[in-house]
Order: sequence, then C-alpha cells, then structure tokens
Amino acid sequence: MSFGGFERGTSPSQPMAEINVTPLVDVMLVLLVIFIITAPLLSYAIKLDLPDARAPAANAASDAIKLSIDADGRVFWNSEPLGEGELAPRLAAAARQSPQPELHLRADKGTRYERIAAVMSAAQEAGLARIGFVTEPPEAAPTAGRTAPAPKK
Repeated sequence: MSFGGFERGTSPSQPMAEINVTPLVDVMLVLLVIFIITAPLLSYAIKLDLPDARAPAANAASDAIKLSIDADGRVFWNSEPLGEGELAPRLAAAARQSPQPELHLRADKGTRYERIAAVMSAAQEAGLARIGFVTEPPEAAPTAGRTAPAPKK
C-alpha cells in the first residue's frame, strides 16, 4: 500500500522521495511549550522582601534579634560573637518563642554572599519566618552651590 499520491502511473514499489516534517515540527513545538512552562520552576530562589534604601527607618521591635556578619564571615548575636556550632541552637530557640522575634540581618559590604546565604538558610531551617535586612541610608549628594529648602512647619 503506497501513500505517495493518487496518480495511476506510479508503481507501488517506488519509495517516497519527500520527508514529511509536519509531525516533527508539532513535536518540537510541544516540547518548546513544556520547557517554557517548566523552566521557571527549576530555578531555586529565596524569596525576599528587601527594603528600599531610601525608605524611612522602621521602628525596631524590642524583641528583634540583631544578627551581624562582618567582612571575615564572623557572626555576632546582638553584638556577642558566636562560635561555629552556636548559631543553629540559638536560632531554633528563637523560633520556639511566642511571638516569634524578627531577625535583623546586618552584613558588611565585603561579606561573601555564600556566608549570608548560609546564615539565611540556617534561620529558615530553624523556622524563623520574619527576616529583615538592615541597610545604611545613602549619603546625601553634595549640592553645587544650592541651599536646601527650609523645613515645613
């Protein structure tokens, strides 16, 4: 049985000379749609609500934990240096408190992101859900001979 055409002059033993690429294009389009849908799901990201550096300072909660990381990667809990194994138990104890305290993370500009990510991961594993980043406001740009407007009364 030949699928080549409806012409009577062709012999059934002759192979088709043309390749039908329509099924191949259909399969490629379906695969493209599948990859477009699944590609965003494959990236792992930590969802953050980063503060704007120009925003007014938020009122610090009294039960907030100030976690600082210096340029060498050392971690400080409310200005008290921590050893290697001390961070996880303290984070777990803080996560068990009711209400759960906020974690204010301060990191030096020279701190490796790998260290910051490790501290954030430890906080997440301990069960802390409220993590905030503390930033310094930008310095005021020098004005070239202009005076600042008078404050409103």
